[in-house]
Amino acid sequence: MALEIKRLRVGIEGKEVIKGIDLRIEPGKVVALMGPNGSGKSSLAYALMGHPRYEVKGSVKIDGKDINELTPDERARQGLFLAFQYPVGIEGVSVKELLLGAMRERGEKISALELRRKVEIEAKELGVEKELLSRSVNDGFSGGEKKKIEILQMRILQPKYAVLDETDSGLDIDALRVVAEGARMVVEKEKVGVLVITHYQRILRYIQPDRVVVLKQGRVVDEGGVEVVEKLEREGYKFYD
Repeated sequence: MALEIKRLRVGIEGKEVIKGIDLRIEPGKVVALMGPNGSGKSSLAYALMGHPRYEVKGSVKIDGKDINELTPDERARQGLFLAFQYPVGIEGVSVKELLLGAMRERGEKISALELRRKVEIEAKELGVEKELLSRSVNDGFSGGEKKKIEILQMRILQPKYAVLDETDSGLDIDALRVVAEGARMVVEKEKVGVLVITHYQRILRYIQPDRVVVLKQGRVVDEGGVEVVEKLEREGYKFYD
């Protein structure tokens, strides 16, 4: 049981940005993927979710099933979730409507009333204003509100594996703590496997990764425990030049 990536190569517009990496994210575990700008972190996130612009070679499996030929919606139904670095707006669709549609698409039998109650409970825990739940998704939301809504979606949908692409980007310290602790709760309670993509160590203080992988210029240059983060704090990414 794992989200397993083997010998993965990812290209876009004729340029190879991921150059043969291996990663394994197990249920209930957090893997932090760190690296400087341009190292290929977001490209990896989009490729995993099946973005059509990316050319992918190698193996990506969810619990032993190859998903390379699946569309993004099919990957979502297999249990993969992506929280975007820059969440987009969806005009005319509320958060509650989005989640209801997603759950019914997966074949789950849930009433609109039951879902509303669940969403409102999660929103309260994450500090999301109730009125945002009825507005178009991300319409006029602050950066922190958008990231909280992403975590709310993850907590409601309970995927098998989640990729959090620079979820800490643009957050103040209070919003960062709420978002990270909200993600950590899903890991602990629902045994979701999480890949956290980030430049910095600050979110890792709260989400507490089990393993840290450093990506630079499309290659894994280091991996280990929290000692890798401590090394980066002391030396920076220039250590891997």
